[in-house]
Amino acid sequence: MKIPDGLRYTSSHEWLRRESDGTITVGITDHAQAQLGDLVFVELPAPGRKVAAGEACAVVESVKAASDVYAPVAGTIVARNDAVPAAPESVNEDAFAAWLYRLRPDDASAMDHLLDARGYQAVISD
Repeated sequence: MKIPDGLRYTSSHEWLRRESDGTITVGITDHAQAQLGDLVFVELPAPGRKVAAGEACAVVESVKAASDVYAPVAGTIVARNDAVPAAPESVNEDAFAAWLYRLRPDDASAMDHLLDARGYQAVISD
């Protein structure tokens, strides 16, 4: 199971990467895609949508279950990866390459309070 260093994580299984333009890229973790199984449907938020931290803003669905994807921090959606709904299996193939959406955070430091790789490993090991 991959848990790359240099990213931040949530206990609800999202990963975050800070981009050079100040936006944050969000996806689901390798652990999450493995638990869900083969993804068959992905619904992404529309650019321009304001989200609160912890708000459900995307959906991933597998043959076993559907799961909400939560906004890890408050902000505005600025982009979505339209290649993922067209090929949901790309998340199963590489969860860290198949990002879901990008947001501009209301507070740039909010991401600093989320889990690092070691902290996320502890969450999924319990």
